[in-house]
This record gives sequence, structure tokens and C-alpha cells, in this order.
Amino acid sequence: MHPTLNIAVKAARRAGQIINRASLDVDKLRIDVKQQSDYVTEVDRAAEAAILEVLRDAYPSYGILAEESGLAGTSADSEYQWIIDPLDGTTNFIHGLPQYAISIGLAHRGVMTQAVVYDPNRNEIFTASKGGGAFVNEKRIRVAKRTKLDEALIGTGFPYRVFDHIDAYLAIFRDVAQRTAGMRRPGAAALDLAWVACGRMDGFWELGLSPWDMAAGTLLITEAGGLVGDLAGETNYMKTGNIIGGNPKIFAQLLQLITPHLNAKLSA
Repeated sequence: MHPTLNIAVKAARRAGQIINRASLDVDKLRIDVKQQSDYVTEVDRAAEAAILEVLRDAYPSYGILAEESGLAGTSADSEYQWIIDPLDGTTNFIHGLPQYAISIGLAHRGVMTQAVVYDPNRNEIFTASKGGGAFVNEKRIRVAKRTKLDEALIGTGFPYRVFDHIDAYLAIFRDVAQRTAGMRRPGAAALDLAWVACGRMDGFWELGLSPWDMAAGTLLITEAGGLVGDLAGETNYMKTGNIIGGNPKIFAQLLQLITPHLNAKLSA
């Protein structure tokens, strides 16, 4: 395992301990509203602080993009940047729904090179290094082998903060739902992407994600043999927040379904 990946795993497990302890008594947590349907708890902040402490101790010169603290400790001279979501699926967490994860990615000159997605409920740690494959609990994983869209299980995420593209989303949802074996919305995009990487879902699409939602999960998918792109099939998903992922056959078929619904803003 690459040294930076080892450190990311250590940081994720440290955060997982904090989250697991807090999950035993969620009703006592202080919860703040960042914006409509977007919550942050003291656990998010404590988990992020724990992650940052581990990462900064090991690599003090690396830049950091973290959900709760934003651009924290970023060095303009650094070619490396950690991209962190300390608790992806906060809404699930505060409702006691055990579907959330910690996501840590490392980018070198804007290219993802290391990835960790840790599911503390199942004690599953998904890891990937660029060119080195993807793993869950050190067991190699691959994307699903299904080739027919009507046999595919597809993940998505409903709009919940910004509804500018709700009409396009619903039209895409209608078409994808009618053409597939089923749609799922578990509520933690980083974990959804990890599940595509290990074949539990055949594909995934969502609008309006943040970089920390996607950074680690996208590398997991590509290292597991899948494809990731924006709604036009290009590589701008980290900028647009709009993403499609899946095994190569399902990715292509999802792209064909989604492309006709793109408006000018979604195509940008």
C-alpha cells in the first residue's frame, strides 16, 4: 500500500471511531443547518479535525479541501491536495439510518491518485491507488459484468438543496427507471460510488455534487475497471458536480439516455 494511502486509511479509521461513538446517542448531538436540507453536526467537525490532524502530521505541506473547513492549510506551491468529506450522508446519520461514510482522496496536479472510502457501520474500507487497482478490506474488487441496461441496478441522488435542474432530473429519472431493473437512492454519494466499484450497483448518476463527494469514489470506479464522466461523457465532473459512473457497457447506455435531456447549463 502506498505510504499516502496508509496515512489516509489511518485518518479515516480515526474519524470512524468518533462517528461510531456518536452514533450510539444521536439525539444528544448539536445540529446546525448550513442551508435548506443541508446539515452539519459536531460529529462532522470532530471527524474532520481528526482527519486533518493525521494528514497534516504526515504531510504538512499538502493542500487540503475539506467540506466543513473549506480550503484549509492550502499551500499555493503544493502539487498535492487532500479532498475530504468527514461524514458523507449526514442526514442519514442524524436520523439513525446506517448509510454514511468517510471519504478521503489525494490529487496530484488535479489528478486523483489515492482514494479511501470507509463505511464504519459495516467496517468496510475501500481503497485505490492510481494504476494499482481497487480493494475492499484488501480484497480486489471489480465493477459488475452486466451489459444490459434492463438488468442493471442504478444508483442516484435526489436533488435536495438546489432545484434549478429538477425538471431535467425528473425527466432523466423517468427514462432511467423505465429502462433498468431498479433505481436506488441510499443517500451517501461516496459510498454509492464505492458500491459501483465493487459491483453492488451497475451504475450511478447524480446532479450537483461537491468535489469531496466524488473525489475518492471516482478513482475507486476507474481502478475497478469502470468509467466515470460528466453528463456529456467528458472529465469535467469535479467542476460541474454532475456525474455518471458505471461499468463500460452500462456507462455508455446511461449516457445515451441522459444526453437528450441536457439543457445549456447542464451541458456546460
